[in-house]
Amino acid sequence: MKQKTLIIAVALATALMFAGCGHGHSHDDKHEHGEEAEAGHADATHFTKKQAEEAGLKTEKVTRQAFCGVISTSGEIQAVQGDEQTIAATADGIVYFRNASITEGTAVKKGEAIVTISAKDLQDGDPIAKARAEYEAAEKEYERAEKLVADKIISEKAFEEIRLRRETAKAAYAGQARNVTAKGVSVSSSMNGYVKSRLVGQGEYVTVGQPIMVVSQNRRLQLRADVPESGFRQLRNIKSANFKLSYDDKVYCLDSINGNLLSYGKTAAGAPYIPVTFEFDNVGDVVPGAFAEVYLLTDAGKDIISVPLSAIVEEQGLFFVYLQVGSEDYKKQEVQTGQSDGRRVEIVKGLKDGDMVVTEGAYQLKLATTSAVIPGHSHEH
Repeated sequence: MKQKTLIIAVALATALMFAGCGHGHSHDDKHEHGEEAEAGHADATHFTKKQAEEAGLKTEKVTRQAFCGVISTSGEIQAVQGDEQTIAATADGIVYFRNASITEGTAVKKGEAIVTISAKDLQDGDPIAKARAEYEAAEKEYERAEKLVADKIISEKAFEEIRLRRETAKAAYAGQARNVTAKGVSVSSSMNGYVKSRLVGQGEYVTVGQPIMVVSQNRRLQLRADVPESGFRQLRNIKSANFKLSYDDKVYCLDSINGNLLSYGKTAAGAPYIPVTFEFDNVGDVVPGAFAEVYLLTDAGKDIISVPLSAIVEEQGLFFVYLQVGSEDYKKQEVQTGQSDGRRVEIVKGLKDGDMVVTEGAYQLKLATTSAVIPGHSHEH
């Protein structure tokens, strides 16, 4: 009997406990859900203003605006004709660079000695010494001939031949002796610029007229883009271009560096690509010969939503942005992207006018959603 009474008592106590717990839980849920309903951002990430400031967080209000059509392709930076000079050897001999470490990209000044060419130790002898000896001999012969022709011992014709030999020897010696130093013939640059390519090495033998290096002024450069045949119909609509170099993340906009479209091919001529060429001021660290990602810009569209590329976060093949939904609350929003001009990307789906998109600091927000500790801050439990 006592055992039966004990079982009933336990059952009643258990029932009362569950009833009480259920009632309390329901009350808490209502209270919590009420707060969430009031805030309206149950799935938002909390990021204080101080944290946002330290992370360099920036936002942009979404508005529909004109966005150019884009042909994405590749290209190459080229030097403009006339802005380059080939420095050639002015004598036969061994090349000695004044600066042994001179290489591509080294700055040179007009009149600056680049190399010295010496032939003193060659088997054929020093050509400068030979030219001087020939000129001195021709000069002495000419002086004797002047007296002989005056006494009519030699003819005017013979005297003219001697005079021509003297002038030829003088010109040959003067041409080589103009830049002669104690170490050999000095060769200089005739313009300010940068070494584009070095064509010979230290200690190599060169002959008269052989190219030693190419110097480029780099004032104006060209961007050549290769457009696939499928884009031929859009060539006439190309207005400008943006490009990003293979060695830099910076995106250059031709409109901001005095760029202009020079030409585009009218036919592929058997090649799989059609060339499109632009010219622009070299106001940055743009190196001729560098390869680039090119975004050819065609006629602008209307009513397009776009965001800076820095706003996009990729996760497992999907793209997201972060929206500011409160003074210190941010929500991750999946989006569907379209064309990109290298600076901004079209948003086909996922955003609407008036949304506040995080344009800088999205990565810090991503870390905040995947970790209980905000980078750069301690969190005590």
